[in-house]
Amino acid sequence: MVKRKTAVNVHQAKTHFSKLLARAERGERIAIARNGVPVAELVPIGADRQAARHFGECVGKIEIAEDFNAPLPAEVLASFYK
Repeated sequence: MVKRKTAVNVHQAKTHFSKLLARAERGERIAIARNGVPVAELVPIGADRQAARHFGECVGKIEIAEDFNAPLPAEVLASFYK
């Protein structure tokens, strides 16, 4: 669960970084602002991630071409060495 967003300025963020990390661990989103303009956000890991993926959930949904591992054409290979 992600809680409300708080804004702090860069000086506050540098001074109280450990405390801000602890708040983020508890689910709070913290905007970091420079001159009153938000430039970054400290968020808990997983806050914006989708649900966990499960092995095999894409079976039948993805198709890989038979020539997937075929050598590249000479002109394409040559472009790597220019």
